[in-house]
Amino acid sequence: MNKQPSLVFCLLMDLLGSITYIIPGIGETADIIWAPISGYLFYKTFGGRKAAIGGLFNFAEELLLFTDIIPSFTIMWLIQRFYANKPLPILPL
Repeated sequence: MNKQPSLVFCLLMDLLGSITYIIPGIGETADIIWAPISGYLFYKTFGGRKAAIGGLFNFAEELLLFTDIIPSFTIMWLIQRFYANKPLPILPL
C-alpha cells in the first residue's frame, strides 16, 4: 500500500474537481479533460485494488453531470485513515 496522502492534498484534489462550476463557461466541458487525469491520480495516490475501483468511480463521477460535489479523494482518505485495518463487512445478497 502507498503511503497515506495528506488530507490537504485530498481536499485540494476535490476542490480542483469542483472548481469547474465556479469558472463560468467551462463547466462540464473541462470535466472531459479532468476526469481521466483525476482517475489516474486517484489510482496512483492510493494504489492497490481498492484504488483501481475508486479511480474508475472517480473518473465516472467527474464525467457525470452534477456529481463533481462528491469528495472522492477525501472519502478514500477517511476510509484508509479509519478503516484500513478493519475488514469490510460482507452483506448478504
